[in-house]
Amino acid sequence: MDAIHVAAALLSAVLHAGWNAAVKASARPPQMMTAQMTMSALIVLPGLLWTGLPATASWPWIAGSTTSNLIAVTALLRAYEASGFGIAYPVVRAVCVLLVVPLAAALSGETLSLAGLAGVSLISLSLLLLAMGNAGPGAVPRAAIGWIAVAGVATAAYVMCDAQGVRRAGSPLAYGFVVSITNAVLMLWWQRKASRPWQVLAQHAAAAVPLSIAAVASYLLILWVWTRAPIAPAAALRDTSAIFAILIAIVWLREPFTRLRLLAIGLAAAAVPLLRLA
Repeated sequence: MDAIHVAAALLSAVLHAGWNAAVKASARPPQMMTAQMTMSALIVLPGLLWTGLPATASWPWIAGSTTSNLIAVTALLRAYEASGFGIAYPVVRAVCVLLVVPLAAALSGETLSLAGLAGVSLISLSLLLLAMGNAGPGAVPRAAIGWIAVAGVATAAYVMCDAQGVRRAGSPLAYGFVVSITNAVLMLWWQRKASRPWQVLAQHAAAAVPLSIAAVASYLLILWVWTRAPIAPAAALRDTSAIFAILIAIVWLREPFTRLRLLAIGLAAAAVPLLRLA
């Protein structure tokens, strides 16, 4: 991976961590997630008029990405309720990192060097260490384990769909704009009985605008990286978003800087140069 691709993936991770943490910190995460996705669709709609639709070959992957994303978001919100953001989020990202490696090999023929495998392993280990540090006494609730597993598998699925789809789309912007819209449409349909979407958007509009800008920018960045770099190492770099979420909590929320967190951050930092050699 070139330095520019590494930098773009890491910036995507920072933005991803920021908007996910803000959704979890809100009083009603499901409603905030719905508002964020709806606002994202509204933001990208004018851009789609400029880029046009992506190539036909990408549409099956768009359908797969949209369906997998809905499953991942629904399961992740349930996992947050059962175990908390600090445990669920890093474990889901760790599961995703581990699954993307064999999936990328099967679907794209991409194999990692020993350095790349070491880098991916370090990212996964750092994420699991974060979850261990955030876990209180006692085991994680059994219900949370199931939702975390579902969210991790679904996240890996939409990562692979996006990586395959954007390479066939002809334009990462067109692909990203369409998926942002289809994600919102499916989420609104899914939430149709729980709330009125436009009322939810009006209630959370002020907070949803910056979150949506961050979410769209993060998504477009990683799509661009996948058109030019291997899937697994780029996905692993983006999944350092959990590391950045901890740094955000330490700096802005004054959470403690424990030895376990320091070790996790150190492992993730050590993985970056290894992933460049993937």
